[in-house]
Amino acid sequence: VQLVEFGGGLVQAGGSLRLSCVVSGRTFSSLAMGWFRQAPGKEREFVAAISWDYDTTTYADSVKGRFTISRSNAKMTVYLQMTSLKPEDTAIYYCAASPTIYGRTWTEYEYWGQGTQVTVSS
Repeated sequence: VQLVEFGGGLVQAGGSLRLSCVVSGRTFSSLAMGWFRQAPGKEREFVAAISWDYDTTTYADSVKGRFTISRSNAKMTVYLQMTSLKPEDTAIYYCAASPTIYGRTWTEYEYWGQGTQVTVSS
């Protein structure tokens, strides 16, 4: 399974970005998908996840109400719409896929993208 993220970049505080993650190599509709992030000197942290059947989403408290995760099984893509960005959102954002479980812990995910940098300036 290959995951490739797109859409990172530099944005001012209060701005928006949409990250995309295109999946290949496995039936996308059977995968739970998640987004994680890692800032310099910090551990990787959960951001958001969506179940394989669109039915359930979950968010970290720090992004709830600002970020939205969604997916298109037809396009084999998962999205992370980020609004009202803050400097503390600066990190490398990783897309992850799990064929077995929908969760909030990075160890529950089997496949990972290479990451995309998001930088929010104050």
